[in-house]
Amino acid sequence: MPKFLILLMLLTVGCSAVGPDYSKPEMDLPDTWTRKTDPALRPDKKEITRWWTVFRDPILNELIQNATRQNLDLKAAAARVEEARAELGGARGDYWPRVDGEAAASRQKTRGSALKPRGELDTYYSTGATASWELDLFGRIRRAVESATAELQATQEDRLDVMISMYAELAGTYINIRTLQARIRTAAKNIASQKEILNLTKARFRHGLANDLDVARAEQVLANTKSRVPALRAQLTRLKNSLGILLGRPPGALQQILAEPAPIPVPRDRTAAGIPADLLRRRPDIRSAERSLAAQTARIGMATAELYPAFSLTGTLDYMHTGLTDMFTPAHQAYGFGPTMRWNLFSGGKIRAQIKAEDARTKQALLNYEKTVLTALSEVENAMSGYRQQKKQLVSLRQAVSASARSLHLAEKLYKDGLSDFQNVLDAQRELFSAEDRLDEARGSAAQYMVDLYRALGGGWNPRTGKSGIYPPETDKNNAPGKSIRKGEQG
Repeated sequence: MPKFLILLMLLTVGCSAVGPDYSKPEMDLPDTWTRKTDPALRPDKKEITRWWTVFRDPILNELIQNATRQNLDLKAAAARVEEARAELGGARGDYWPRVDGEAAASRQKTRGSALKPRGELDTYYSTGATASWELDLFGRIRRAVESATAELQATQEDRLDVMISMYAELAGTYINIRTLQARIRTAAKNIASQKEILNLTKARFRHGLANDLDVARAEQVLANTKSRVPALRAQLTRLKNSLGILLGRPPGALQQILAEPAPIPVPRDRTAAGIPADLLRRRPDIRSAERSLAAQTARIGMATAELYPAFSLTGTLDYMHTGLTDMFTPAHQAYGFGPTMRWNLFSGGKIRAQIKAEDARTKQALLNYEKTVLTALSEVENAMSGYRQQKKQLVSLRQAVSASARSLHLAEKLYKDGLSDFQNVLDAQRELFSAEDRLDEARGSAAQYMVDLYRALGGGWNPRTGKSGIYPPETDKNNAPGKSIRKGEQG
């Protein structure tokens, strides 16, 4: 073996990749959350993986299962993972030699001469191959593969982030649908009650026990309550269509499944709040930001490698002939083999400017990682605080509803006995409807805060397996299906 080949092989093995080696950044995270954790929010690692089951709603469970298979954003994210995997394959391809084949045929006529006035017409054939193999002495290819690997990992984390965001959006939309249905039921109940008062007032008016003003006021209260319903129904339709989009379904596809009202999902007061450091392991957006930082760090090495010479082994093999029968005979063969070097000796500072640019992008990636961590901590704190405060509001609103119902009952009794003005009845009606409506909204908000908390904690997947928290239906004893989406509707 030629000495220069041995030397190049030793150099290939001995040289290390230029540029900085990546090390995962360390952040000082608090050991506990800022506020004292609600005793109800106690750790349960298994529950956070399938957090939607805390609502004990079989329809929601089945919608989550179907969305895992059908959501278009999730499918697009999976396609982006395949794209990144292909890019990694392309980067690894630079480790291997490149071989190009070529062939040509031409007809040429020589000039005439005294002996051959018309010249000669000949056909020439050429075939050959060129091979080139870059020796990665300074790690340009290694850094490119390192960057592409980290990019693939970041894309995989992005897919997980899309998945858990989709779970949270679906659950939140479903909760809002049930909240609107509850508000519509509350409005219908109050409309029925207000109609009774209106009929009573009209009867008293006919007997001279009430006046036109009382009737007009009763009609006004009833009309105002009725006016609230169309807007609620329109919003309900929009949310059902939004839920359909999350399941990759056309508008109206879920109308039948959600036509019958159901209670607002009520979560069990328990979730896996854990400790702040758990977010680094569970939140896919944090993991993605860290992998993006690793990919960008490797690009500094790719740019730095351009400062050094690039060595390649090249070889050529050609055949030139005038007939097809003697195409590959040794007499027509020509070949060459040897090392080549390319070294950018002067580029006006372009390479060093590129290194500085990659270094600045790496600083940006580090800052983005740190910001992502702080944002995650803030989201968890906000969701826990919101849930605690919402629970307190629910207690007060239940008391307000109870007091308003008692106030209306007393106002009606006193009015019928002629001991109170009709305005008290109208005021009590409005206050009761308002209190009941706000209670429905608060119940939905409490459930939504729980969804937000699980989303902030990165719930919905298993960090050990990297897979969704959805289990196969046949082995899922705790997730009994509710009203099934018919096979013909699954798309």
